[in-house]
Amino acid sequence: MREQHLILIGPMGAGKSTIGRQLADHYRRPLVDIDSAIEQRCGADISWIFDVEGESGFRRRETAMLEEVLASPEPLVIATGGGIVTQQANRQLLASGGLVIYLMASAGQILRRTRNDTSRPLLQVDNRAEVVERILAEREPLYSELADLSFHSGDGSAGRSAARLIEQIERLR
Repeated sequence: MREQHLILIGPMGAGKSTIGRQLADHYRRPLVDIDSAIEQRCGADISWIFDVEGESGFRRRETAMLEEVLASPEPLVIATGGGIVTQQANRQLLASGGLVIYLMASAGQILRRTRNDTSRPLLQVDNRAEVVERILAEREPLYSELADLSFHSGDGSAGRSAARLIEQIERLR
């Protein structure tokens, strides 16, 4: 049986990119951050894509990139964007694409981790807390439904969180 991709889903600020780097190092496989891959391909940041193409344009790009990445014969660690689960096509791709790991984070953790972040289009509003609560309420059932493994990323170091997550992944193998 071929090694499967490790796919990280969860809300913005849950640590998908950060913990993803740790998993990639541990498992000696490439990390593909879907948002970064889209930015590289387009030569523009996510905020610009949202401004020019709207969220629907960005979501089309996201689905195309997810399809491309999941087709890799090499097992990858894949860090997805927080909203990837909002599209049915993406949920189907994720469900069949590998081991799906839901990195959970509370609204408070997300707000702390993103407080100085100006690159997230959905948080460029006056009331970030309200937006984060709404996004979590809408997406949490989707994350939970897709997850092969749910893991609370916690408030500690990324290294300690990744080590705990690796233990849980190894129990599933």
